[in-house]
Amino acid sequence: MSKLADLAAAGQAVWLDNVDRNFLKAGGLRKLIAEDGLTGVTSNPAIFEKAIGSGDAYDAGLGEFLTKADASVADTFESLAIADIRAACDDLRPVYDRLEGKDGYVSLEVSPYLALETEASLFEAKKLWAAVDRPNLMIKIPGTAPGTPAIRDAIAAGINVNVTLLFSLHAYKAVAHAYLEGLEARAARGEAVTGIASVASFFVSRIDSVIDKKIDERIAAGDKDASDLKALRGQVAIANAKLAYAWYQDLIASDRWQNLAAKGVMPQRLLWASTGVKDKAYPDTLYADALIGPDTVDTIPPATMDAFRDHGTVGQTLTAEVDAARQVIADAERLGLDLAGVTAQLVVDGVKSFADAADTLYGAVAAKRAAFLGNKLATLEAHLPADLQTAVDARLKQSTADAWSRRLWAGDATLWTGKDEGKWLGWLAAARGEQVDLAALETLADEARKYPDVVLLGMGGSSLGPEVIGLILGSGRGAPRLHVLDTTDPGQIATVEGEIDAKNTLFIVSSKSGSTLEPELLRAYWFDKAGQDGTHFVAVTDPGSNLEKTAKSDSYAHIFHGDPSIGGRYSVMSVFGMVPAAASGVDVAALIANARTMATSCGPDAPPAANPGIQLGAILGEAHNAGRNKLTIVTSDALKPFGSWLEQLTAESTGKLGKGIVPIDLEPLGDPADYSADRIFVQFGVAGDADHAKLAALQAAGHPVIRVTLTDLPQIAQEFVRWEVAIAIAGAVIGIDPFDQPDVEAAKIETRELVDAYEKSGQLDLPAVGGEQGDLVVYDGDAAALGKLFDGAEYAGVLAYIERDAAHEAAIEKMRVAVRNRTKRATVAGFGPRFLHSTGQAYKGGPKGAAFLVITREPSHDLTIPDRRASFGTVERAQALGDAKVLTDRGQRVLIVHLKREDALSQLVDLVTAA
Repeated sequence: MSKLADLAAAGQAVWLDNVDRNFLKAGGLRKLIAEDGLTGVTSNPAIFEKAIGSGDAYDAGLGEFLTKADASVADTFESLAIADIRAACDDLRPVYDRLEGKDGYVSLEVSPYLALETEASLFEAKKLWAAVDRPNLMIKIPGTAPGTPAIRDAIAAGINVNVTLLFSLHAYKAVAHAYLEGLEARAARGEAVTGIASVASFFVSRIDSVIDKKIDERIAAGDKDASDLKALRGQVAIANAKLAYAWYQDLIASDRWQNLAAKGVMPQRLLWASTGVKDKAYPDTLYADALIGPDTVDTIPPATMDAFRDHGTVGQTLTAEVDAARQVIADAERLGLDLAGVTAQLVVDGVKSFADAADTLYGAVAAKRAAFLGNKLATLEAHLPADLQTAVDARLKQSTADAWSRRLWAGDATLWTGKDEGKWLGWLAAARGEQVDLAALETLADEARKYPDVVLLGMGGSSLGPEVIGLILGSGRGAPRLHVLDTTDPGQIATVEGEIDAKNTLFIVSSKSGSTLEPELLRAYWFDKAGQDGTHFVAVTDPGSNLEKTAKSDSYAHIFHGDPSIGGRYSVMSVFGMVPAAASGVDVAALIANARTMATSCGPDAPPAANPGIQLGAILGEAHNAGRNKLTIVTSDALKPFGSWLEQLTAESTGKLGKGIVPIDLEPLGDPADYSADRIFVQFGVAGDADHAKLAALQAAGHPVIRVTLTDLPQIAQEFVRWEVAIAIAGAVIGIDPFDQPDVEAAKIETRELVDAYEKSGQLDLPAVGGEQGDLVVYDGDAAALGKLFDGAEYAGVLAYIERDAAHEAAIEKMRVAVRNRTKRATVAGFGPRFLHSTGQAYKGGPKGAAFLVITREPSHDLTIPDRRASFGTVERAQALGDAKVLTDRGQRVLIVHLKREDALSQLVDLVTAA
């Protein structure tokens, strides 16, 4: 038996401050029990990080756990930790039994993130207690002000508690009383109070580290009390501990304690923590030698154990020279060393230190989880210039310190502007599959199979997500074709009408507010065409909306309710995306499973540096702040539709207050010489796709390039989640609210006024004609203005209120390339009124100095709207004019060109490319 074993005769238990799977498997703990009389073990995040983060000892256990089902980082860690804690408890069980429950304990800590949360700490204490299911377990709860009532209630629930992070006598007294109160509560309920154990972990060396530094600084500065100060070096922490023990002796002599002791209650032992010597000027067994006494525990690090075995001194030192200890504390107060302030700050620092250790631990577990998932998780590689990489690294470090992962999921609005952002985070639950009823969607899918077609009537977030899913994944076997109508363009509506039999089609009317103009007009049109038969109509809307009332009165087949806490552009994984997907035969359960995998990776327990959503958000935000605010989207053919969804999410979320990331979709890649230094490129592809040669050249030229790779197409759901998190985080970096859209309503108001005026007069208020050329009419300008419209612009835009088809897309692409190659500026394009609910927010509220070419046309065949004087063509023209007016009012440069004939677009292309 070693000198460590001799401590038991002095009444002190020796606990090991270390847990390691290899150590346990090799019998290391049993050896210490046998040879050193060891009677306990403690653990903490830093200990587990060293054990789990290095080597492969835990890989098999992690794989076994995750093979059953994917799990969060925290749950994955707990599965590994619980296995070790159980093994340690089993090794110590003979000690526990021999000592009749007076010792033989193993400690497991509640999440350090909960140190300032009472109810959450208690909940986790109960969860861990049940999960480990060993009588010789102790749950570690910090002795903070919020932790103290959790300690009391845990004791009252019959849980053994190791109180940690105690530095001051005041805090120790509070938790000692909490222990008594918990036992008294049990006794009052007639419950057993025997067999419940607790220790109060009183930290030692950290106090000297701070006090000694103060002393050294004052001595170096020539303090007049240098001699007295020097005498206190290495004395204050031990004196503080001795006074705590003296108070403990008074407590157990009190009538209150004696009443409990008579019922068989065990004392809450003082446990000396942080007993490793940090100052090499001191003996390496200083604190172990000085704090030996009955009913105490010393958690000794392995190095200090070795030292004590060799030359430690056993004696009743804790009760010796107590008066001298009181004098040390008095002298420290007299000399202004502020022990109270030091211990208070050490609690703050300790909470942060434990949280930092947990971040490192969870980061290591997150990395191992990602490695285990392999190709089940879409990958992202970022190649950034050195200056941007430095900024991103700094941001991730700061966001870790500021707990961005946890604050995002907690709905902490101070992450952004401190307004109502916390009310708009329902999309996080939707990403976990918690917003939809899969059984109800399966019923809809079965019913939809009797129709050859399903038509979605919506705008913005209600249409873009479902359209992307439909175009990328297609319809399921035996399921109807999905058509998406998010327009008032009569040509596009007529095209869909020619492809379907309206009386044998399932219509999904999708609108969060239930009062958006376009879906309402489309609903009226198609309800009439379908013979006013509501049985093949479905509504997707927020509760209590006008659409819900209409759906009920018209006897719709189904009404699916959205979550009012989810904004439209974040709604793809809610019913707004999943109802159309289910109706067209997409495997919604598989989509949700994919989304959940990424949501778990981006969860509150995934620190920013290991959180794929926050990592990306930091890149986008810092790129914006460095002037690279044009996010250029490059996709493989299979993923081409994804850009339209990402456009809306990015532009509408970040484009406001003169700031914003401007998404550039469907602009063909050029050579490095074609670009200014305002770009960041992101490529989306599927495993096996060849790298884009021009993208590699851009990367070599110093442009930031991000590559996202999916294993298969259903992983597109993961990118919905990754980018939702990323854009929300980019908003925090930029300093804006990513959930409002302050400038969208302005265009709606202008349109409403123009349409209302037309309903009364039958005339549309048009701007003055500036000139005509061929089949083109230019308003407020002439054809020559095209030559200088885009000169010096922040970026260039082509906004076309015409049918969205392949021919028109190709014509607009030709104009964009010509403008980009000459001006070196980014180009955007949108088909109206679709983009009004998408990128329109950024065009109006985002970076100023942009220039827009607005295109309208005379429809060859207009369509009437039931109970309206205005036709679809009239409404579309009014939307274009209202849009142009608001753009001008916001300080952007605008030129309107009207096509007298639908096929006159080629004339405009020739003019623009020539100019």
